[in-house]
Amino acid sequence: MKRRTFLTSSAALSLAGPALAVTGKDYRPGLVDEELAAGKTVFVDFYTDWCTTCRAQERAITALKADNPAYAESIVFVSVDWDQHSRSDLAVRLNIPRRSTLVALKGDQEIGRIVAGTSKGKIQELMDAALAAATA
Repeated sequence: MKRRTFLTSSAALSLAGPALAVTGKDYRPGLVDEELAAGKTVFVDFYTDWCTTCRAQERAITALKADNPAYAESIVFVSVDWDQHSRSDLAVRLNIPRRSTLVALKGDQEIGRIVAGTSKGKIQELMDAALAAATA
């Protein structure tokens, strides 16, 4: 990569600010269990602000939610900052291996997960499975 291109790209990224987590609730201990106990389907995003894979996942999820409002209406989206909560009870219990992990849950069951995947199609499959569980 040319130095000028690198410097321009770096400057643009720094002006863009940190990555936005999947639009939803910010994680706090107990939140996911509360939502599950209330009978909700929960889509958990383990992300970091500096992770390019996490940014790609966030863009795909945001686009899918814009295309189908039923996702936001039926599923609780929870964003877990990996840098702060990688050793949380939730991360340990779900055996989360790394940032950029997406997990869909209903009751005491895991519907599915994606680890470091950015395919919009695969993310849509996971969100569709969560939506099916939420509306069943």
